[in-house]
Amino acid sequence: MNKLPQITLAFWVMKICATTLGETAGDLLSMTLNVGYAVSSMILISVFLVTLVTQLFSKTYNPVLYWIVILSTSTAGTTMSDFMDRTLGLGYATGSMILIAILLAIFAVWRLSGDSLNVNRIQTLRGEMFYWMAILFSNTLGTALGDYLADDSGLGFAGGALLIGSTIALVVALKYCTRISSVLLFWIAFVLTRPFGATLGDFLTKPLEKGGLDFGTIGSSAVLAGILLVMIAGAAYYKQRGDRQVAAELG
Repeated sequence: MNKLPQITLAFWVMKICATTLGETAGDLLSMTLNVGYAVSSMILISVFLVTLVTQLFSKTYNPVLYWIVILSTSTAGTTMSDFMDRTLGLGYATGSMILIAILLAIFAVWRLSGDSLNVNRIQTLRGEMFYWMAILFSNTLGTALGDYLADDSGLGFAGGALLIGSTIALVVALKYCTRISSVLLFWIAFVLTRPFGATLGDFLTKPLEKGGLDFGTIGSSAVLAGILLVMIAGAAYYKQRGDRQVAAELG
């Protein structure tokens, strides 16, 4: 049984909320609480591994568990990217190129394995492992790309978010107006929502003199967490209602 959610508008809204929260929560741990990028990465990767194992052993789609894993990949991706780009001194551009190469390698091996890259057809443990590896590194790449657009490109936080948002809108238009593979467009959009969340998160938290709104990591994280919790609760409710309807029809 497919343990992944249906791809709807609500999915994309929740994905953007989760990735933006991942940016603000990752910065909260590594910068506001002064834990540091290396230690933060180890903590958050450990959380990701625990939630991932729980997800892999789950037999059915669980909205709460699924979005916890998504959030853990997002927060881990934030600190992993910052560790590469800042602590190791690779820089945003070099870090992004390395992560693009890793992500392309994951997709190549995934395709060669014989498992489908279509998220509606992932029904094996191996396919699900590739899925989560792709998500972890796409979120890490998205952080590096978002930081590159906001800092090195000169666009600023708002400009970077506007550029990525426009690119996502273009991908949506290509889906409905062309015959380009829906699987390809899905993964392009999935990768792009991360830098959109990263630049949006920085826009919310950074000081006014740096082009942000200065809401801070704590306030922004609290608001985003509240929105995400409400949407997860709604997804869980509709999942349970659907299960009851199926059980009633079968009974």
